[in-house]
Amino acid sequence: MSSVHIIAGPTAGGKSARALDLARERNGVVINADSMQIYNALPLLTAQPGAQDQAQAPHRLYGLLEPAQACSAMIWREFALTEIRAALAAGQTPIVVGGTGFYLKALMDGLSPIPEIPQELRLLGEDLMDRIGLDAFFTAFSEKDPETCAKLDRHNRQRVLRAWEVFAHTGQGLSHWHNLPRIAPDPDLEFQVELMMPLRAELYERCDARFLHMVEAGVVEEVREFDDKLMAGRVPADAPVTHALGFQPLQQHVRGEMSLEAAIMLAQAETRHYAKRQCTWFRHQLS
Repeated sequence: MSSVHIIAGPTAGGKSARALDLARERNGVVINADSMQIYNALPLLTAQPGAQDQAQAPHRLYGLLEPAQACSAMIWREFALTEIRAALAAGQTPIVVGGTGFYLKALMDGLSPIPEIPQELRLLGEDLMDRIGLDAFFTAFSEKDPETCAKLDRHNRQRVLRAWEVFAHTGQGLSHWHNLPRIAPDPDLEFQVELMMPLRAELYERCDARFLHMVEAGVVEEVREFDDKLMAGRVPADAPVTHALGFQPLQQHVRGEMSLEAAIMLAQAETRHYAKRQCTWFRHQLS
């Protein structure tokens, strides 16, 4: 059985530096498991490893997808397995690193066999929800799939939309798919998990400091250039990478709607809140 090293934990927790150290020690290949770093956009804002780090060890699945492309846990899992097998075949150590917990769980534990949802359908659902509002959207959906809706937080826009699009595409609710046998993990792989969980005060300090470093490195101009593409229609307004931490406050700043100081404060708070949620998830799922 072949061993795969997993480095997991909250954002700004030091995972990338640890992965690079381990890769140098063990002839390793660093494989990305971050849902934002997989895009070839906003590398500063998404904290992708820089050229200097990537020169010290092979890095895979960073900057792989165009901003408009969707990436699910199932899609990422196939990418990751391909890179893991390639590393093992070359006699290298696969080191999977990231904070997108659902991706890591899909790799280690498998996942439900829900078909991929067409991007067009997702856009239709978002448009409908925007036009009629979340409450009306949920009420109408609950009449079609009461079993799934009974288990949903009706105020969680993304989860409601996800359940709706699965039902609209397959004719079956999430409950149906979750009850089917899972797509099993690769039986030839064993996973060694290293969970990096700094103390809360230290983690918050790291979040704040990292964002200030991003600003010093030019992240405002990076967001400005990307927002120009959005405004020109060269990138869809709902591109997944627009959900990167800090993007929306900085977008408001470059559009003249917010001071840089306020944007930085909001982005730092957003990052700290996300890190807190990640810590809670990892304690329950991987500890």
